[in-house]
Amino acid sequence: MGKYDTAKLRNLGIVAHGGAGKTSLTEAILYTAGMIDRLGRVDDGTSTMDFEPEEIKRKITISSSLDHCEWNGHSLHIVDTPGYGNFIADTRACMRALGGCVVILSAISGVKVQTEEVWEWANEFELPRIAFVNKMDREYANFLRAIDDMEKSLKARGVAVQMPLGAAETFEGVIDLITMKAYRYAKDTSGTFKEEEIPAEYRDEAQRLREHLVETVAEAYDGLTEKYLETGELTEEEILDGLRVGTLRYTFTPVFCGSATMNIGVRHLLDYICACLPSPQDRGAVAGANPKNGEPIERRPEESEPFSALVFKTTSDPYTGKISIFRVYSGVLNSDSTIYNPVRECEERIGQIYELEGKKQKPIKQAVAGDIVAVAKLKETLTGDTLCDKDHPIIYEPAKPLQPVISYAVQPKTKNDEDKIHGALQRLMEEDQTIQVRRDEKTRELILSGMGQVHLEVTIEKLKRKFNVDVEMKTQKVPYLETFKAQVKAQGKYKKQSGGRGQYGDCWVEFSPLGRGDGFQFEDKIVGGVIPRQYIPAVEKGIFEASQDGFLAGYPLVDFKAAVYDGSFHTVDSSEMAFKVAGSLAFKKAMETAKVVLLEPMMNMKVTVPEETMGDVIGDLNSRRGKVVGVEPKANSQIIRAVVPMSEVLAYANDLKSMTSDRGLFTMEFSHYEEVPTHLAQKVVAESQKAEGKNNH
Repeated sequence: MGKYDTAKLRNLGIVAHGGAGKTSLTEAILYTAGMIDRLGRVDDGTSTMDFEPEEIKRKITISSSLDHCEWNGHSLHIVDTPGYGNFIADTRACMRALGGCVVILSAISGVKVQTEEVWEWANEFELPRIAFVNKMDREYANFLRAIDDMEKSLKARGVAVQMPLGAAETFEGVIDLITMKAYRYAKDTSGTFKEEEIPAEYRDEAQRLREHLVETVAEAYDGLTEKYLETGELTEEEILDGLRVGTLRYTFTPVFCGSATMNIGVRHLLDYICACLPSPQDRGAVAGANPKNGEPIERRPEESEPFSALVFKTTSDPYTGKISIFRVYSGVLNSDSTIYNPVRECEERIGQIYELEGKKQKPIKQAVAGDIVAVAKLKETLTGDTLCDKDHPIIYEPAKPLQPVISYAVQPKTKNDEDKIHGALQRLMEEDQTIQVRRDEKTRELILSGMGQVHLEVTIEKLKRKFNVDVEMKTQKVPYLETFKAQVKAQGKYKKQSGGRGQYGDCWVEFSPLGRGDGFQFEDKIVGGVIPRQYIPAVEKGIFEASQDGFLAGYPLVDFKAAVYDGSFHTVDSSEMAFKVAGSLAFKKAMETAKVVLLEPMMNMKVTVPEETMGDVIGDLNSRRGKVVGVEPKANSQIIRAVVPMSEVLAYANDLKSMTSDRGLFTMEFSHYEEVPTHLAQKVVAESQKAEGKNNH
């Protein structure tokens, strides 16, 4: 690819909900621009962009992929993003680095909740966008309904720049409302078309939509408004200019149409991508911070500025190793050079620079402001890091990663898997920031968290395929705790006399309950040396260690204070060991009369659902012992906030999916511990004792 002027660069993401046709559209764009010589199909597993085995198997995009093409003297960097809730976090990370978006609207199903989500992110990152109504060749396709849905659901002002020539089985092409010509496409996916006059049956509708287009575009800037008010008309050049300015200022969203799988309308869409979406120069200077003092600084997207870039994605390739993908914001990067990572405070050696073409990498000599490129084997750099010129450091704010919503325990199948699992998971976490791994101290399980059931299943498939680590996924244990309600005193006395030196430790301890979350406190109330100072810590240690195995069901006992106030010792036989045992005996004795209860973790949940399923979802949360604390409306959906016991929502992702036909989203985080109702506590205790019995055999 030749070296391009930054003004001729376009960085764009193809975004929408899952199944809208993002990968098919990217495929058609690459084919039309001559980057690939045949039109791949997602359903056949032959597309350029969905190349991971897990994607081919499921026929969905799991990880965003990148490619580039040339069109009308412009260089286009295209990111094909995931749209399913399980994988959409990757879309967010990519959008942070883009210049604009093509949002796909389905001519059949309109806007779904994931489209609402990516639209909000486009607002957050201030990305100009155009919309493409796809699947116009399918049954029940309706162009104007899709625009209407976009205006209602996304609160966006859509303006049709084209209208379809026919619909469903009669769909043959597009009518351009600027040139007022019809473009009839061949039905052989070649993307070729004939220009002709608008057929009589479409003229009135085309005229009506054109008038609306001109009226809307005239609002783009004052000069255009004045011209329109004076003459009542605008030239083609003026309409195009207004369209571009209005798009860049977020005044409205131009809407186009076609069929990605039939390759109809794609050629015209490419023209409008170049005409309407911004170059890095249109976006202007980029804000960052000085790593030394946090002061705001800017970089202009020019070659004369110091080099700076943001790493927005990391992948690992079995042959090349770790690949860091970044967007260059300023300056020039040459291969075989050294750059600085201000986040990790280290220098990184840049070897070969690559442009990505689906799963292939094409070496290039240099990258300029606006380019999206990749380099292999950076030692310290992770997703979200900034790379820059060491003498002119800057840090860019990365996209905040989404929090995982579902967790499972994972167990390596063999000793060999156990040895390799941590390294393998570390590599996968570098690729995917929404995977989290932790060891639960209370249940001693290795917990894998992610964005949904399918996300975790794919992660486990990748562990096997990429690192040959075999694990099984199990529902995680709930980390219950225990506490007690009544103040109680108890003596712990340990006396062992046998030939030679004996063991003697004796203590009286008062146990009292504390507030929720206060943990364990210890107080030394010994006066007159009835227990020598050096043995007091041993009493504390004995009580604390005994409390870790609980009393009721083996869960740690928390939120209590132990005060040692009396006791006795033996000048020869007393030892730290004896007083530690005495402390634990006092604890066990006290718990027999202290009314021990079980505590369970409560989760704060935020559930976003379509309006029509809200009643079902609230009813379901109530049946899970949840408390709904608030409901707030949002476009076509409702946000339900609730506090629910963790034990009731371990597999909530799947249940929500079936209740809302996969249109619901949720996040949850730990809130606090609460007492388990008696009848349920008895069940948990019985199960725990049963498991304990098994382990002891």
